[in-house]
Amino acid sequence: MGTFIVSIVLIAVITLVILKIRNEKKHGKSSCSCGCGSCPNTSICHANKHSSPKTTHHQ
Repeated sequence: MGTFIVSIVLIAVITLVILKIRNEKKHGKSSCSCGCGSCPNTSICHANKHSSPKTTHHQ
């Protein structure tokens, strides 16, 4: 019975964390709270906010 209760609590906590991250991303907030100016993945997180996407040219 104790394992069942701990499992339910753990699932609830994980679900709340995932919902919080999704909500923050939907509102444009950074998940790491340190800003996106120096982040190498800013084009991935904020792809629709950049005016010109990065393109690669194959030779």
